[in-house]
Amino acid sequence: MNSRPPRMLIYSHDSFGLGHLRRCRAIAQSLVAYREDLSIMMIVGSPIVGAFSFSPNVEFIRVPGVVKLTNESYQPHSPGLSIEDLIGIRSAIILETARIFEPDIFLVDKEPLGLRGEVGATLEFLKEKGKTLVLGLRDVMDEPTRLAEEWDRKHAVPALEELYDHIWIYGIPEICDPLQGIDVSDSVKHKTRFTGYLRRGKTPSGLYPPPHEIEEPFYLVTTGGGGDGAMLVDWVLRAYEFDPTFDMPAKIVLGPFMGTTQQTGFMERAARIKHLEAIAFEANMEALMQRALAVVGMGGYNTFCEILSLDKRALILPRTAPRAEQFIRAARAAELDLVSMFMPDDTTEPGQLVEAMRALPYRRRPSKVHIPGLLDGLSVINSLVDQYLGDKTSAVRSRKLSIVGAGG
Repeated sequence: MNSRPPRMLIYSHDSFGLGHLRRCRAIAQSLVAYREDLSIMMIVGSPIVGAFSFSPNVEFIRVPGVVKLTNESYQPHSPGLSIEDLIGIRSAIILETARIFEPDIFLVDKEPLGLRGEVGATLEFLKEKGKTLVLGLRDVMDEPTRLAEEWDRKHAVPALEELYDHIWIYGIPEICDPLQGIDVSDSVKHKTRFTGYLRRGKTPSGLYPPPHEIEEPFYLVTTGGGGDGAMLVDWVLRAYEFDPTFDMPAKIVLGPFMGTTQQTGFMERAARIKHLEAIAFEANMEALMQRALAVVGMGGYNTFCEILSLDKRALILPRTAPRAEQFIRAARAAELDLVSMFMPDDTTEPGQLVEAMRALPYRRRPSKVHIPGLLDGLSVINSLVDQYLGDKTSAVRSRKLSIVGAGG
């Protein structure tokens, strides 16, 4: 590494929802709060990245976006481009950014070779330059057999073997090992590190704080990005419609990627119930969750981190398709008594969900379950980056990370 201040490039493909963007933002915010000398450039595909705040040492480049049709099928936001043309444009932007920015560390979120292989050339370029390449994986990817088949089609395992220097898993093995069932060598296992979950703070992650005129106590109902949140919102509304005596106020955040027609329908139903309020999007979920009595959610990665960090009682209604990720996480977390889980099926009555929601204020908080390293993710990543940059003495410190400014 030369004498200039260190640089880090973070890639987040953001094909669907908010999870990738918010996870990468949390890491970036944490790192620049920990060491003022570090400059971070984020490459993102999310169309709403501008709704979030970033520290002065964090910049972002938004590449042209895609729309996720199925688990592995995408189309450009712009109808005038083919998906092949779009990936070509994105690949060129990513590679040229790496050439000019010259990062010391390149962190890739979730997809070992990026969306449809778009970061492969950048990985090879930086590998030749001797830069540190890191793959970051969430705690749960999918059911192991399905993930093994997917990674085989995408030629992902050779990238883990030959390109990456380190693999971070943002979770703990007590919940899940995402590489379990994947045929990887001992060398891959040796470069893999469970970091713990990424602790979130109370500092707002959006540009504007949410209004404070919220009736309390209230339940926060959150779908994450909302593109797959219709099941959760429908069941919550059915519970309130079924039992008028259930009068706990609730604020429903539908999510920015929920279809407009669905949003309109849900808002109309919510408006007919005295105790409910439904909004489309809130960038500052930390502030809302902090004030909530309890959380009803789908169990996506970021929501789960927020529940643990803010020590909120939670009821999870996970999706099971197109990935089993949320179900696996929620089921194991429920076994550990970190959250409650509710799985509606064709025989479930709305009254059963009412009972589960009524019980929420009486379940114990996640902090009562003592799991070593559960929320150490950001502090572990800070230390690892020190090591990779050859700065084991941690000389540059303006403020130790108490997760102030790291929310997201």
